[in-house]
Amino acid sequence: MAKQDYHDLLKPEIINTVSGLSLISRIVVEGFTSGLNRSASVGPGMEFSQYRGYEPGDDLRLLDWKMLARSGRYYIKQSEIESQVIIKFIVDASASMLHKEDTLSKMDFTRVLIATLAYMAQKQGDSVGLFALNENDVVSIYPKADKKHYNRLLLELINLSNTGKWPETHISNKRIPNRGGKELIFFLTDMYETGEEISKFIKGFKSARNEVVVLQIMGSAEMDFDYGSNITFEDLETGARVKVDTEKSKTEYLAALESRLKKVKDELLSNGIDHYVFRMDAHLGEALQLFLKQRKRLG
Repeated sequence: MAKQDYHDLLKPEIINTVSGLSLISRIVVEGFTSGLNRSASVGPGMEFSQYRGYEPGDDLRLLDWKMLARSGRYYIKQSEIESQVIIKFIVDASASMLHKEDTLSKMDFTRVLIATLAYMAQKQGDSVGLFALNENDVVSIYPKADKKHYNRLLLELINLSNTGKWPETHISNKRIPNRGGKELIFFLTDMYETGEEISKFIKGFKSARNEVVVLQIMGSAEMDFDYGSNITFEDLETGARVKVDTEKSKTEYLAALESRLKKVKDELLSNGIDHYVFRMDAHLGEALQLFLKQRKRLG
């Protein structure tokens, strides 16, 4: 039977249901892992051939029962101990994330992206948490590692409401906990800020023990300035409108965009934070590849 293409399922009416979001995630992850060998699919650079003897205090769930049956001795899968990581997804839930291309908004795409990465994380036994923020509200789903928790995370993703702006730094830093521990943190945003409120927030999360990754969500038309000859743009956070002659403005726009993206990337990298522009027309397998790469750094 031919494998289903997840692109056919990228519709708001499917994305905004737990079953639909779960189905898309499963199709993407299974399609991705089917092309990897066993050791790569269960963890970045880890092989289940690595064992050590059981020691008092070890988690009994990590015992290899097959090894016990064969040898009569208790062994722990060393790689499983190393592979358990706390994954946090932080979502920019401001109104600008409602920007649409075709029928999908950036927020719809973000839902699919997080659901897919969380599905992969869950398969590896990682704890996954979700935090979302705007100036009016905050959502906090603390990390856990079980199927019920994953379904709850999907439900919260669907119910997220995008309103207003990103709050000022002194507010945002208090609303989302940052323990500075061994964690992999993904921040999904369009980096639309009036000052440096988002940039300052991200920098405040970096510690010596964690990995922080910014996924800047961008539409293809937004990246290529592929619009009609005349168009009116509306600021989704302020309601301000401006009419633009796209043919005259394209060169200037693309140069300004390139400069802006470079500035953001360089500034974050100087603080030990990785920054990737993720286009809404990109294959989700690229995000999974990035996930494994970043996760491996935590060892």
